[in-house]
Amino acid sequence: MTPVDSVSVTQLPFGILPDGQHVSVFTLTNRQGMQVKVLDFGAIISEIHVPDRDGSFADVVLGFDRIEPYLHNSAFLGAVIGRFGNRIAEGRFSLDGKDYQLAVNNPPNHLHGGNQGFHQVMWQAAPFTRDDAVGITFTRSSPHGEDGYPGKLDVTVVYELDNDNALSLRYHAVTDQATPVNLTNHSYFNLAGQGDILGHALSINADRYLPVDAGSIPTGELADVSGTPFDLRQSTVIGSSIDVPHEQLRIGRGYDHNFVLNQKPGDRLNLAATVREPQSGRAMQVYTQEPGIQFYSGNFLDGSQQGKQGAIRYRGALCLETQHFPDSPNQPHFPNTILRPGEVYQTETVYRFSAE
Repeated sequence: MTPVDSVSVTQLPFGILPDGQHVSVFTLTNRQGMQVKVLDFGAIISEIHVPDRDGSFADVVLGFDRIEPYLHNSAFLGAVIGRFGNRIAEGRFSLDGKDYQLAVNNPPNHLHGGNQGFHQVMWQAAPFTRDDAVGITFTRSSPHGEDGYPGKLDVTVVYELDNDNALSLRYHAVTDQATPVNLTNHSYFNLAGQGDILGHALSINADRYLPVDAGSIPTGELADVSGTPFDLRQSTVIGSSIDVPHEQLRIGRGYDHNFVLNQKPGDRLNLAATVREPQSGRAMQVYTQEPGIQFYSGNFLDGSQQGKQGAIRYRGALCLETQHFPDSPNQPHFPNTILRPGEVYQTETVYRFSAE
């Protein structure tokens, strides 16, 4: 891929769902030749092609090249996650004096919206182009009771790729009844485009993180990262810290934890994390309005699924999911995740790619 004269968006067939619905793949291309491919099923990011320091492009996210594996997407590859990203303990919460039971799809807990969630449904897609950017606006209405959640939730997610190789994800939602909302994207990144992520260097702008119990539910503590493998404030080679003897790493089989982001008052977007891959020179910065980021090091990928480039291997990619904190509906001292009628849920995350 080489720089092109103008931005573009194209649409091609990607497959047919069991109920007969046709899935499309949309390709966003900016003036630098960077491409992002997105499906209208799950609003899934299926490919991101970015250049290395020599200008050679590689696909830096995990995914599949046909629709069938996405119908059993237990790893949530590339998908929009909703209504609630991350775990809710035992799938239960109380709201305004009423108890709710959600699907327990990650026993004993509820994970990433449930069995259907936002990752297993069709979205309405509306592509757009401007001189400086190209994108797609995805919309859907989540009905009252979907996956056990109260209220009808109208959701918009905008993916926008600009000419500086920055991919912006903007989320918007309104509801007719109080309901938990915590949207994120579950893309798995490998900036080398192959191999594992142990040689990637990562920094996370967080002085604290959330320790978890044996079921990966936060204990409620906002723990200091100092003196622990969770001190990633300076760029750290992932392989140098991921297997350090530490109870929290044992629980997660590596990193699978939410970090409490340092935020500068007045900044619309805060730098949450930076990842660098030394061989290719590719780098990615993550900016967000969210209070937390979940760093997941691909510990449960096991090679049993075949992706676009072969077996999806153990620790073959990492996730940096910007979000509110796990189990927030049950932990009132965490930032609020309850959206009420008349309020607007609105947040933005940006993945900016470069080569060094």
